[in-house]
Amino acid sequence: MGTTAKNVLGQPLLPCCTDPMTGFYRDGYCHTGGGDSGVHVVCAEMTEEFLAFSKSRGNDLSTPIPEFSFPGLVPGDRWCLCAARWKEAYDAGMAPPVVLEACHISSLEFANLAELKEHAIAK
Repeated sequence: MGTTAKNVLGQPLLPCCTDPMTGFYRDGYCHTGGGDSGVHVVCAEMTEEFLAFSKSRGNDLSTPIPEFSFPGLVPGDRWCLCAARWKEAYDAGMAPPVVLEACHISSLEFANLAELKEHAIAK
């Protein structure tokens, strides 16, 4: 998969994070496909502010859910976020930093490249 998927820059998609293992398919990449109704394609670095924002919107990313192989996130962790959640946080001024090289090109269906670049950090 990693060899064919493209990132938001039109280049081969790079891994987001393997510790914790992220991605809808838990392969370290922000791949998407059938069954990924949340479109987990934005590689974001968690911040305390974003984790609190997400929890306030009904998505607690801090609490582990072992049955879904979800470790619970802490600031500094990188995770493939739902694109709509990232855009919601962006619109509220709470967007976490993103790794453009690891954001799947389908992120651009939710946020434009300029918005993502405002929050870009180095891989």
